[in-house]
Amino acid sequence: MKTVCELFGIEYPILAFSHCRDVVAAVSKAGGMGVLGAVTYSAEQLEVELKWIEEEIGERPYGIDVLIPASLSGLENVTREDLAKVDVGQLLPEEHREFVDKLLDAYGIPPIADRHEPSARGISGLSLPTALVDVALDHPIKLVASALGPPPASVVEAAHSRGVPVAALVGTVEHALRQKEVGVDVIVAQGTEAGGHTGEIGTMVLVPEVVEAVAPVPVLAAGGIATGRQMAAAMALGAQGVWTGSVWLTTEEAETHPVVKEKLLAASSRDTVRSKSRTGKPARQLRTAWTEAWEAPESPGTLPMPLQPLLVQEALTRIDRAASAGNEGARQLVNYFVGQVVGSLNAVRPARQVVLEMAQEFADTIADMASTLGAGD
Repeated sequence: MKTVCELFGIEYPILAFSHCRDVVAAVSKAGGMGVLGAVTYSAEQLEVELKWIEEEIGERPYGIDVLIPASLSGLENVTREDLAKVDVGQLLPEEHREFVDKLLDAYGIPPIADRHEPSARGISGLSLPTALVDVALDHPIKLVASALGPPPASVVEAAHSRGVPVAALVGTVEHALRQKEVGVDVIVAQGTEAGGHTGEIGTMVLVPEVVEAVAPVPVLAAGGIATGRQMAAAMALGAQGVWTGSVWLTTEEAETHPVVKEKLLAASSRDTVRSKSRTGKPARQLRTAWTEAWEAPESPGTLPMPLQPLLVQEALTRIDRAASAGNEGARQLVNYFVGQVVGSLNAVRPARQVVLEMAQEFADTIADMASTLGAGD
């Protein structure tokens, strides 16, 4: 079976997940492979983004990542044609809507001035991922990655029919085995340290368990990886490469909200929390007044995916805008997905520099380990 580098045609086994096309392009140009987080895009917007990336990177490889939940509470039978007809108001309990309104009022968050202006690029968790995959497969992508359950057989078949490998993120051995059964080509074993949707098992324990369970399917390690030393540790556990996300949030190219980037650079590894407050599923993010409010006694609790994203989408947009305008209440609330490795993200660097420094430190670490082992000869 091909190695990860052979499979994707890359120099370094470093895959970079990012919602920012500039980061994706920079990593691919540096010898790794950028993977665009596409879940918040409409099909039309994704088409624009992919064309831009291809103009930037030429024939270098890149991929896309879509969020394919195993189920959508309250929307199990919704088709693409029905999506526009969904009455969101009927799906969201009044108690929850009132809680969000009171929270925004308590922190002095102003409403959106132009009601005709879209509140975000899409509805995270609701935009149908299969439509995004259809768009992507008309481009020379090298990978389709999915999370939150095995991808539908139709997605795997469509990707394979174009010669495109499929990857899937998992947090347990059981999940990994289910992904292998549906024909996934690469397993991403993501420890609880990671940003975004994670399980409860640490990377150090999870990776070797998954490697052994799914062999010979190649495994990428994710969670707590931002340096060459961490990359070396992951590969010592049996991974063929690394899947990284948080480290790109503080790069020069990242479109991370300026206040969030400021918080990331100042945060310690203790300043994250697994919270359902943004998506309805446990996702590691910065601990702020937003996450604390949803854990408070007066909170009605979160709704399941995709209802929680529907509930809070506009609120998060209002918070982001107010924070940009210097609103102090918004600065307390604003947050984003990030892993525990945030404690080591204390400088803004170009994405290319991050890739090359990781690769060099990895090589130096391996050489040092070999030297140490040979010291007793």
